[in-house]
Parts: sequence; structure tokens; C-alpha cells
Amino acid sequence: MILQEMKPTRRGFLAGSGTLAFAMLAGGGVSVVRSAGAEPATAGLRDINGWVVINRDGSILIRFGAAEMGQGVNTSLPMIVAEELDADWATVKVEQVSMDPDGIFGNPGFGGILFSAGSSSLEGYFDHLRRAGATARRVLIHSAAAYWGLSPEQVTTDAGMLVNATSGNRMAYGDVVALPEIVTEIPAITDADLKPRADWRIIGSDPGRLDIPGKTRGAAIYSMDVRLPGMLYAAQLLAPVEGESPVAVSDRAARDLPGVVQVVTLANSVAVLAETWETALAARDLLEVTWSENSEFRHYGSDRELEELSRAVDDTSLPAFAWENRGDPVAALAQGTRKYAATYSTTHLYHAQMEPLNAVASVDEDGKGAEVWLGTQSQTVSIGVAAAVLGTTPDRIRFHAMQMGGAFGRRTVFARDLLRDALLLSRAAGRPVKLMWTREDDVKNGWLRPATFHRLEATLDADGTVAAMSHRVASPSILQFAFPQRWNPETGRDVLVMEGTESTDYAIPNFRAEHVITPRRCRVSAWRGIGWAPNCFARECFIDELAEQAGSDPVSFRRSLLRDSPRGLAVLDAVVAMSGFGQTPQGRTHGLSFAGYKETRGAGVAEVSVEDGRFRVHRFWAAVDPGFAVHPDNLRAQVEGGILFGLSALLRERASFTGGIIDQSNFYDYEPIRIGDIPEIEVQIVESGAAPSGAGEIGVPMTGAAVANALRRLTGRTPRQMPFGVDFS
Repeated sequence: MILQEMKPTRRGFLAGSGTLAFAMLAGGGVSVVRSAGAEPATAGLRDINGWVVINRDGSILIRFGAAEMGQGVNTSLPMIVAEELDADWATVKVEQVSMDPDGIFGNPGFGGILFSAGSSSLEGYFDHLRRAGATARRVLIHSAAAYWGLSPEQVTTDAGMLVNATSGNRMAYGDVVALPEIVTEIPAITDADLKPRADWRIIGSDPGRLDIPGKTRGAAIYSMDVRLPGMLYAAQLLAPVEGESPVAVSDRAARDLPGVVQVVTLANSVAVLAETWETALAARDLLEVTWSENSEFRHYGSDRELEELSRAVDDTSLPAFAWENRGDPVAALAQGTRKYAATYSTTHLYHAQMEPLNAVASVDEDGKGAEVWLGTQSQTVSIGVAAAVLGTTPDRIRFHAMQMGGAFGRRTVFARDLLRDALLLSRAAGRPVKLMWTREDDVKNGWLRPATFHRLEATLDADGTVAAMSHRVASPSILQFAFPQRWNPETGRDVLVMEGTESTDYAIPNFRAEHVITPRRCRVSAWRGIGWAPNCFARECFIDELAEQAGSDPVSFRRSLLRDSPRGLAVLDAVVAMSGFGQTPQGRTHGLSFAGYKETRGAGVAEVSVEDGRFRVHRFWAAVDPGFAVHPDNLRAQVEGGILFGLSALLRERASFTGGIIDQSNFYDYEPIRIGDIPEIEVQIVESGAAPSGAGEIGVPMTGAAVANALRRLTGRTPRQMPFGVDFS
């Protein structure tokens, strides 16, 4: 492979010392950018478009394309590059990519765009980043070999040093930058050239997460923290119901408030622009707005939708789109003699991320370009939205991707309306604008995880094995609403609702999963765990009930079902051993659940008691197989966080709406899990050696059924709707 050696065309190289940058190109090639060493040091490194930037002082900058939202990709992804580069981790600094005009940094799992969702970053980037690191290392080896007059085979590396195998002489990576020649004609990297796992020093280790020190010191910068010269603050009075607009605005009192600069009417809101945030909020409260009140959503409420879903899941005359079909489930269910059926449901949920939505925009004087600061799960989508709003091209958008105070699906495409409004307000004012939503704004305008109803049916053979099973889901389509460009009405396949129903780890010869798509009654979106969370809750509750019908126990019954899934059996056996399943203190019992999340496998056990009519989860054990763990300590932290999300969703979290308006407004009436409800959690990583997969969400789908199954064993009552509520009298 011949690498393209490029001369820098933009500012950004360190004075005198120089830099060397490596970029994996979309077509598989690599560009090497070498500094001229003539630009001021204050320019920094940010204009070199490469994964790896090596400085003369030996420090290494590694860029990552995924969005950092608290899941730790700013550490785990650079670890992959650093491993194959054979870098000294102590010398590594990292930087999140904001823009990708050359198509270098996109996630291969999302078609090469900058998009972070569904725990896909590690799985999508892993091979690509290994090759990026290995290619940079090969360039260093060939360049050092040429300088020493050796063959490349006589040069090796050791934690940021090049080693002359003949003489033992060593050269720091930073010294290569100053060599008279950088060799760019090198063989292409193949799988055989990548480090064997036995030689890994960084992957599989536990360095501290690079984002944590700044967060604990209060030094981390979010888009909400951005301040620009001349910046105005914007507070929006948003239409109370989706699809409505202001028809009459009385803003005299708001305009008379000192510090108010402008009141702007937008398609679905009225915004106050002021010199301070406090003034903007106070003036917003003085607005008097008449809304159109013509939205169809004014006719709907969450209770009515739950009734519609309950009818739809049982109405076999309604069309249903097949998601998974194995064998002949219709015939097998019809012919079976030992039949069992049950219905489960989940209600609407709000994301409850710590940082409400906000954006900073500064539109250029000509109105055709802008600089934007935004916490987003997709830099590519956000840049496209900004360009469309201004009627311009993406190259006119200077984008700054900020780390996020939580996302969980809230900041994928769902922040696009807020970004649009920030741009329109900046253009109207001719000044930079920071648009912020309060917690009340964020709750009232939430895009909710849709409510779902599940009807499961099965028939058992004479020996108690599952001969056939069906899983029918009634729910609105998330994909149709949130990603209409990806929606195919002919197939009706909604990955965000139906993933997790396929049950492919279970040896069920005749199986069908299908989706009854119901009308949308509120804004809907993906939520942490996407479809896996409600789908695994319903299925795993049903599996426990089937085990009882078969005269078996939860462990033996699942072992039989997982007989063709070595990875599934491994996590099941691990969690049973960890928890001492069935051996509990007096007054407590265990509940078991098996779950997957895409290519990750997991199993959970909850230890539960009921006292004075209230249940409590005392302990939770989880065994997780992510293939292998790049950053084990962070993986355990992500699983723990997922378990807490799952527990929170089954305790008190519930969003409801009346006449198209969400009833809740803040954490006093939309109540996430409290510290007193948090159990002792133990997570064991069970490595199968499969390709690495994400673990940020696997904790959610295993949780609901584990607790429900424990409650059923303890009380004889079966929780069929999530959340259960803490009252179990």
C-alpha cells in the first residue's frame, strides 16, 4: 500500500517541533500529514485531519468519532488505537471529532456517518481503529528502519519507543517527526499484522476514564457552559400540544422588562431574547399567547392509548408485520394441547437525562453560515440540519460537538428542532444566541418511549419443552416518526420497537414475533435499551410462568432453552453461581432473567423482599458476555448504570399525558430512582472471545423480569405492567 504524503494546507502545526498525523481514509487508504514546523504553537493540533497526531515531545493525540455522553468512549476508543500503535498510554491525549468533511471518522456501522446510538460505537469502530493504530505504527517502523539502514523486520516497538533489534538502540516516537524522510510506501495491514490478544497491554486494562477528573472538578464544558461575546439568552414558550402554533401574541409587558432585546415568534413557540438568562425567563412568564388549538393530539390521553393497545394486541383481525418467523408457529400453536398465554405491558417513559436540551448558535452576517455548539449523538445529522435551516451547504457550518450530560436516545435526531430554533433566533437577532430549555420545558416537550402491550402464547410438548411460541407486540412505530427517511411501510420493520423479540438464543423450533403498529398518540423515541427492554421484560416473565406450567424451575427450564447457545448458557450459569440462586435470607427470594442486547448476552438475578406492602430490591447480580472487554471497569460501570435505569423504570417512572399535554413537569412528579432504593450490585464479565459488542444498555433488559419473577415467587402475584410501583400490598 502506498500512503499519500500530504503537505499541510491549513494552519495548525506546532512551531519548530513539528507533528506527524495519520488518517484512515474512507476507501481504506491512509494519508500521512507532516508539519512544516513554521506555525505558532498557539494554533495547536486541531486542524490536522487524522486519527493519530504525534508531536515532537512524544505526546500523542488520538481522535475519536463517537459522541461522549457519559459512556466513556473518549477512553475506550482511543485505547484501541493506542494498543495497535503500541503507544505509552501516559502520553496520550484525546479529542472528540466535531466535523468530518472527508468521511474519515464516521462509524462504519452507521454507513460512515458520525452517529452514536444503540451501544454501537465499540462494535462499529473496533476493527477500523485497530488498523488505524497498526498503520501508524508501521509507518514509524519503516521510517526508523530507513534512518538506521535496517530492514523493517529488524525494528520493533515498545510502549512509545522504536527499538533497533540489532544494536538495542531506541528512538522515541516523537523523534521520528524530525527524521529527514517519512516512509509512506508500506504494505497494507492485514488481520495477521494486528497484535495477538496475548500481547495486548492496553486493551483489557483499566486506566482511569479521561472525562472523570474534569467532571468531578466541575471543569468539564458542556454546550450549556458556552459563553460568547455579545451572546443573548433565549427562553422559549413552546406550544403546549404537538402541531400547534401561536396565533396571537401579547408581548408588551415582556418587552418592557429591562434587558429584553427582542421577542421572536417561531412556528411552534414564542422566544424571548435577553442579555441574561434570568431576564429571559422572567420575560417569558409575562407573555400572553393564544395557540391554534387545532392539533389532533388534543383528543388523546395516555390512559386512552393504553386501552387502544390492549385491544389491538388481542385483535387478530388487525394486520401485523412479521419480525421473526421460524418453523410453522401458527400450525404448531393450533395443534398444541398444553397451551398457555399471558399479556404484559409497559407505559410511557421520559429520558430524564441530567442536562436539559440546549444549543448555542452564531449565524454569519450573510445568514448563510453559522458556528454551532451542541451536545448531540450525531454530528453529521446536526450539521445537515443546520445547513438545511440556513439554506446553505455543510461546509458553511463550523460545528463544535460538546460532551453531554446524558442522552439515552434524547439527543439523536430529537434535538434537531431546538437546534433549528437557535439558528433562527440568532439570525433574527444578528447576535450569538444560547437557547436553553428548563427541566419543565424538557419534560413537557419530551419524546417518550412508547407504551407497549405484549401477548405471548406457547404450547408445551409432553416432556415440558417449548414446541412453539409467539410474541405479539402492539405499539406505535418509533422509526416511522423519528426517522421517516428510513421507514419502509411495505415491510413495517421497526428495529427500535421490535429488537429483542426474536429470541434466537432459545431453542424454540416454531416461533413468530410480530408487530401491530398502532396510531401514534404522542411524540415517541428510542430510550435506553430500545426494544430489548420492554420485550425482554415480557418474554422473561412469560418464560418463568412457562417453567411453572412445565413443572420445572427457572434455571433448568432456561438451561434447556439455551442448549444451542453456549454464550447464553455461560452467562446463565455464571449468574446462578454468583447469586447462589434460590438460597436467600428469610423473607427474601430470587428472580431470574436472561437477556440479550444485539450481540451482547447477559443474565440477571434480583433479591427481593416485601415488607408492609412495599417491595425492595436488596441485591442484583449480573453476568455479561460482551465478547471481550476493552475497558473492563468502565463496562461494569455501564452495566451497573443500565441496571439502575431498569430498576427506576419499574419502580416509579411513568410519563402520562392528557389532551396532548404531558402531565409531569419535573423530578418531583416524574421520579427517577432515589439513592435509598439502590441495591448492592455485582457484575461479572464472562468473556467468550467473540467480537466486542456494546454494554451500555444490556443492564436494562435483564432487570424488569428479574424483579417481577422474584415478586411472583414471593407473593404469588404476577406483575404484568411496568412500572410496578413500590406498593405491593
